[in-house]
Amino acid sequence: MTEAAIDAADRSGGGIFSEPLSEPATEGGPETAGGTPSGAPVREIRRLRVATYNIHKGVLRDVFGLRRVPVIHDLRARLHELDADLIFLQEVQGRNSRHATRFESYWPSEPQDVFLARSPSLKNVFETAYGNNASYLHGHHGNALLSRFPILHRENRDVSDHALEKRGVLHCIVDIAGLETHCFVVHLGLFARSRERQVDALIEWIDRLVPRSAPVLIGGDFNDWRNKLSDRLCEALGAQEVFDACRARRTQQVMYYVRDRLAGLGLEMEPEAMRLPRRVRAARTYPALVPWLRMDRIYQRGFEVRAAQVLAGPEWARLSDHSPLVTDLGMRS
Repeated sequence: MTEAAIDAADRSGGGIFSEPLSEPATEGGPETAGGTPSGAPVREIRRLRVATYNIHKGVLRDVFGLRRVPVIHDLRARLHELDADLIFLQEVQGRNSRHATRFESYWPSEPQDVFLARSPSLKNVFETAYGNNASYLHGHHGNALLSRFPILHRENRDVSDHALEKRGVLHCIVDIAGLETHCFVVHLGLFARSRERQVDALIEWIDRLVPRSAPVLIGGDFNDWRNKLSDRLCEALGAQEVFDACRARRTQQVMYYVRDRLAGLGLEMEPEAMRLPRRVRAARTYPALVPWLRMDRIYQRGFEVRAAQVLAGPEWARLSDHSPLVTDLGMRS
């Protein structure tokens, strides 16, 4: 199987490399009220479900593109259906007085991260952290992290490369069953040179701040549709892109299968043939209806990638122009 054939199988965003997510994502975690940890002991976590999603401020245009339609309530319901432990969100509206007036009966009175953290049933509640990236006269928006575990530390850094495009990175330290995990919520710029400088700044930040042995999760909208940044980031930080990790494992399984079949016929496969030249391949997440561009990523260090999936199709396309990316990670002992 050639690299081109493997990539062709991945064109739909799911393909043979998108494994079904396991149920449930975790085996315990702090139940909270009002976004505050309960203080109860956290049981051993064997699996961690992580998602990243650009929610487009909870507003989309209708099918004709003539008017804007708020979808924040439906979006909240779908987010809680993911049963995720950590959700990295981009384009989260901290405040928008225009939408609050225009959609008065539907628009939340609280910041979107706080609204999204509470499910209508109140069975599932996240703790939240929000980073304001762009401020304007009628409000502001930025990145957010929803966590089922205590957030020990929050810091938002401005990584804007020019005045016309405000970008930031939200850093949180999350206590996952006693393991301090560094989470970075990312939304990079639209220009290639800007993204390169922003990734360099992120790498320098993590190298200086985070011990090499500490677990790291980086999720968000990288706008890297040309796949120019993944190799650099993975090599510099010793990280894996989760969808690519599943893809690589499946590729290896296929090669082992071919090798074993050939051995059964009395033939031998050269060791060099088992090593396919490849580069990091993230998932296709944009546009949401028919994902084609590789925009959104989750990188991990210190965990084991068990599954990764892009959630695409009409139901998700009516909530945002991006598709969410979800992964199940194993906790290494």
